[in-house]
Amino acid sequence: MRYAAIAVYILASRRNGTLYIGVTSCLPKRVYEHKEALAEGFTKAYEVKTLVYYETCDTMEQAIHREKRLKKYTRKQKLALIEKQNPQWNDLYEEICN
Repeated sequence: MRYAAIAVYILASRRNGTLYIGVTSCLPKRVYEHKEALAEGFTKAYEVKTLVYYETCDTMEQAIHREKRLKKYTRKQKLALIEKQNPQWNDLYEEICN
């Protein structure tokens, strides 16, 4: 697991679909939990499983701060952030596991 680091991430149900913003200390493990519907709640209910954006942070405090900022973004700003890094809305899960 290359990205077993602190990260803030965005999952999507599909391109321009439902978005979820989260923070974790182990991105591959957490995304796997979402993909397998092991995480109860919003992502399981709305089938939000595709990792479309992530950024690593040095500390959990920084990641939580960034998560809070991203959650205040408008939908348009969130979509622009995803499009800038991942214009095809590819699932980045394989990338973080290699």
